[in-house]
Amino acid sequence: MTDAALSPPAQTELLVCIKCRRGGAAPADARRPGRRLYDRLSDATLPEGVTLRAVDCMQNCDHGCSVALRGGTRWTYLYGNLDEGGPLEPLLDGLERYHATADGLIPWRQRPEHFKRNCIARIPPAVFSDPLQEADQ
Repeated sequence: MTDAALSPPAQTELLVCIKCRRGGAAPADARRPGRRLYDRLSDATLPEGVTLRAVDCMQNCDHGCSVALRGGTRWTYLYGNLDEGGPLEPLLDGLERYHATADGLIPWRQRPEHFKRNCIARIPPAVFSDPLQEADQ
């Protein structure tokens, strides 16, 4: 077993865009769908080591509600098309799987279906290997 497998996962942040409107106008009560999703998640049980954070805007207005998963030296993922009133289990399942990884990469077959179909971006960690230099060696 590797040292990474023995060590606990690094801190993970679940970022939720609270301005998401899911492509529509802001509701009459001023609580946008993204804020409603954030509020529901703040009442949910998150894995130990996961911090929920509100983000003012992720610039994905036509495909919201949007969340990002990031932490440590892992890849960051941005997911959209979440329904603020839908079941939280797929998101929480994906969050738990992400949090348990050392690099943020969940094998395709182990990803919740929503994660497979609604990934907007995968962003490398701040420090990563240059694939062009590796190919030239």
